Amino acid sequence: MSTIRTAWLAADGLTSVLEADLAWRGVTIDRWHGRLALSSSKPVYSPWALDIWLNPQVVEITSIRNAADTLRAIQRNWSLYTIDHFRRTALITDKLPPVKAAPLVFPTLPPTSPLGAWTLLDTNTLLFSARKTSPFVNGAPQFVENRTGPPSRAYLKLWEACTRLGRWPTPEERCYDLGATPGGWTWAIANLGAQVTAFDRAPLDPKVAAMPGVFFQQASAFGLEPEKLPAVDWMFSDIIAYPQRLLRLTQNWIASGNTDNIVLTVKFQGETDHEIVAAFEAIPGGSLAHLAHNKHELTFFWNKTAAAENRPTLAGTHLAEENA
Repeated sequence: MSTIRTAWLAADGLTSVLEADLAWRGVTIDRWHGRLALSSSKPVYSPWALDIWLNPQVVEITSIRNAADTLRAIQRNWSLYTIDHFRRTALITDKLPPVKAAPLVFPTLPPTSPLGAWTLLDTNTLLFSARKTSPFVNGAPQFVENRTGPPSRAYLKLWEACTRLGRWPTPEERCYDLGATPGGWTWAIANLGAQVTAFDRAPLDPKVAAMPGVFFQQASAFGLEPEKLPAVDWMFSDIIAYPQRLLRLTQNWIASGNTDNIVLTVKFQGETDHEIVAAFEAIPGGSLAHLAHNKHELTFFWNKTAAAENRPTLAGTHLAEENA
């Protein structure tokens, strides 16, 4: 096959979505290796990729030890993506230094140690990349979950978003949660000690509504006039709505100047709207990413300071051309 210059890892069930997005960006996939899209194209950022391998190399190996020695000679930490050859990959993994991948206790910063990725294309062909965009194994952080407090598992999206961002609401900050019911994101924000006002036409889960620092207003997220509301540090939303409405909502909040940060889920019903994705990406200071806890949806990040400095809020979402 042709030289592999980039590999994009799709989320489970979203290979066709990633392929369509890459085609939209002018990238042709040469072949798939499970959920890993292999291409001779230069690295291009796709928000639908859980992880992007930036400098893949293909090496013929003569033995299990030869494979492990090849990886160890480059760096210490390696993560495996595998779809077959399970016994052989397990034996290679046993000869590599262990990667500390214990579940994260939120709030926490993402790992900073360099982490490469590797796989076997066949029994004698090793594909690896010392550099990749995600600090997590296969782009998916694992958390120590709270299975009793939150009313839904949606809180994991907020945890992952804040971990990826490297920032989260602090006790002295004020937040809005739009379309909050049943209250998974409100629960997560309140647990950080921040003050949060939840907006929804339906009431919050009673346990969430009773939490210290939680306030509720019965109102539609789309009926709010952000310029008439008190300014806050964060605006969050995991509301279900058509992407075009979410784009207008986001633009209105940014134009109001009444929030410093936005974390919002862009949900797609049916086909992915690539033009809406491009419109979100064009917002100064904004970034899009598919989180491991997302479904057919992307998370939008925005920061007022990043917008003023004309840089993306989320690091790594505007890839410079690599290996030119």
